[in-house]
Amino acid sequence: MKPKKISQEQVIKKYFIAHPNISVEHKDCVPWMMKEYRDKTGQVFADPDRGIRKLHQEGFLVKENKGVYKYDPNMVETRHLEDFTPAQKKEIFKKDGYKCVMCGKGEAEGVQLYADHIKPKDLGGEAKISNGQTLCGQHNWLKKNLKQTETGKKMYIHLYELAKDEKNEEVLKFCTEILEVYEKNDMNGHIVWKK
Repeated sequence: MKPKKISQEQVIKKYFIAHPNISVEHKDCVPWMMKEYRDKTGQVFADPDRGIRKLHQEGFLVKENKGVYKYDPNMVETRHLEDFTPAQKKEIFKKDGYKCVMCGKGEAEGVQLYADHIKPKDLGGEAKISNGQTLCGQHNWLKKNLKQTETGKKMYIHLYELAKDEKNEEVLKFCTEILEVYEKNDMNGHIVWKK
């Protein structure tokens, strides 16, 4: 029997359309999607999680919590998401010195770089050089999954802990001031900073 042509996006949509208005965790739907795609195409569905996130960004799915999505036919909207062109990506990398703006690592250290939207695409972020930054794979993943302010807070908490261990008063003072700004503005309170 010849495998049918079906896209990974179609498989994800098929699952959610068959389960409308139900909150679904990745762990409950991804195995089915992987099997369905393999059965239909004979190929491996490499990253269903990314496909689910993309459908959320485009307005097809509602994100209810981390890793929990719902298809509500009454809430579907189509959003135009702007991607950077290859020329824009090169310009962003050049602007940032071909290094991750978070950790300073680049291709010289064997790190793959990504052109990231500072204001996310799904929040209306445009594909402009001024809205682009260079991130390594790890920080790109963190930002996509934790949002930029959460990523920043976690980074400063980590730096604070290192400075405390090394008894580096200058860095400790710097991190304390930044983390107090988070507290003063009641930002990301779910990420706990232990003084």
